[in-house]
Amino acid sequence: MRLRNGGWSRQARKLRPLPKTVMPTQDELLSGWLRRLATANYCDLVDLLAHVGLDYRYAVSLDFGLEAGTVEKIALAARVTPELVQSLTFPALNDTEAALTALFPFQACPNCTMRSLALKHWRRAWAFDCEICGAMLTPTLPKLGKAVLSQKLLQRARTGSVLLEQAVMQNSIRQIRRIMRSVTFTMALKNVRGDPASALQSFDPDIRFFCLAAIAVAQKRPLLKAALFATGIDDFATVALLRSYQKDDRLLLTVERIGRQIENRRRASTSNTIERS
Repeated sequence: MRLRNGGWSRQARKLRPLPKTVMPTQDELLSGWLRRLATANYCDLVDLLAHVGLDYRYAVSLDFGLEAGTVEKIALAARVTPELVQSLTFPALNDTEAALTALFPFQACPNCTMRSLALKHWRRAWAFDCEICGAMLTPTLPKLGKAVLSQKLLQRARTGSVLLEQAVMQNSIRQIRRIMRSVTFTMALKNVRGDPASALQSFDPDIRFFCLAAIAVAQKRPLLKAALFATGIDDFATVALLRSYQKDDRLLLTVERIGRQIENRRRASTSNTIERS
């Protein structure tokens, strides 16, 4: 970083500052700001990174941490303070936050990307709407031919995203565990393999929004919801249900008991209908 007398190190002083500087917007990511800085100076991001001695292949990883020497070089080239450069990276994350923060951009704002912006918020699994313009975030790798999602599903997904953010920000282990149970079981219903955190960062909006919507739905009487699903599912979904509650046998037994009660009521209702006819 800077020397005690306020100057730059000998290595950094050899670096030529860029003609123009660009001030970052609130919550902007370092990789996005560097891209805007390159555009303002009429060069490619590859050339700008090479100017400060960085390999373009590691541009995205810069968002998650920088060495002191790298911070100093970028700051001098951009004619800003090292503290400002450091603020554009993600701070230290706990395990849950890290799992729910994408290493690569999986969604973006269709409006703000036209201005070459990239925000930290967009990397979060719970991000749904752009914090700047309010537009709904869209996948960076959209799939063609996908059906239009219903407004009811989108509204539930938006509610689920808020609940997910609240649970993570409050570091509520109980709520996070409940959320991951609902996501795990929902993945089985959608025939999706993998980790629940990955499903919440899926490029496929049908998968991601369905999982977020499940978080909202499962908040009220989650065991009953699981039991209702469990009465008519295939073997793979049954395994997912067992995995969702594998660490709490009591809850699994409760789900099974409610499921049997639902089945008995259905059979009794069917029998009464047949007798009346």
